[in-house]
Amino acid sequence: MKGTLTQDGMTADATPREVERAAAGGAFFWLNLDIHDPGPDDDVTGLLINTFHFHPVAVEAVKWFGQRPRIDDYDDFVHIITFGMAADRKNVAEVHCFVTDKFIISLHQGDCPALATVCDRLGSHHAQQSSAPQAVIFYLIMDTLIDSFFPVLSDFDDSIDDLEGAILKNPTEEQLGTLFGMKRQIMSIRKVITPQRDMIASLNAGMVEIPGMTDQGSAYFRNLYDHLIRISDMVDAYRDLIGGAMDTHLSMVSNRLNVVMKQLAIIATIFLPLGFLTGFFGQNFAWPIAHLQVGFGYFLFLGLGSEVVAIVLLLILFKRRGWLGSGPMA
Repeated sequence: MKGTLTQDGMTADATPREVERAAAGGAFFWLNLDIHDPGPDDDVTGLLINTFHFHPVAVEAVKWFGQRPRIDDYDDFVHIITFGMAADRKNVAEVHCFVTDKFIISLHQGDCPALATVCDRLGSHHAQQSSAPQAVIFYLIMDTLIDSFFPVLSDFDDSIDDLEGAILKNPTEEQLGTLFGMKRQIMSIRKVITPQRDMIASLNAGMVEIPGMTDQGSAYFRNLYDHLIRISDMVDAYRDLIGGAMDTHLSMVSNRLNVVMKQLAIIATIFLPLGFLTGFFGQNFAWPIAHLQVGFGYFLFLGLGSEVVAIVLLLILFKRRGWLGSGPMA
């Protein structure tokens, strides 16, 4: 069994024997389990049902991860599903908490750095003076998970600014792929932040009670709600910024395409009279050729001179129209 068991200020590896001993005793404990890759002898479902006697519906949610944030109040325990950032800082980490009067159990899949800091904060945090230990631990779990979003969102701010500057200089397909990846990540955060905010709101409204919670301790959960409001606002703002950066990228690409098409149209327009003149004087008719052949003057004025004059006139027209350089388009 991969996890830790914290009891009487001491944290040790969780073994089936130690878990059974803690469950049979009367002292408060916190069991934190990583159920991503259970061993052959690990039966998390049996442990939750047979040892701790949790409701099968709540245990079923643990069996199938991929839930949405919610809080369910049962007769003798509260089941909470909450989220934070995973170790890779790209995906979200789902954490299930079972809170009772005698213990608290947290379960997650894979490495969750936010939970690793809870034990360090537990001994010195001032919240332990205002509520029972299970409420304090649950608050610290929620606090660390929620705060894990802030560094990621701060990186979003810097990345979006850098991307916008790079897009204005030279838009590339790689930048567009980066923007789509950022959009998917910000949407995955938004999917869990909104219901998690509503979950804490219902907790603060008294619709659900955490075992061991006091009026003095509820102030800490109101602070959690404020953090979630800030994160929700940041997510919406960055989603709009990413959408704006994508629009800027598409506009820059479209503008570059228009410039290329304008250049090609100018070149084609210049060669249009040249093709007409060479075709006219190169036609295979005896009378016009015989009457226009006047030696070197024919070659200078009608052969090359007319083409040079046509090019000069076209360039003057393009310049007045603003089609050359960055002048206004007529």
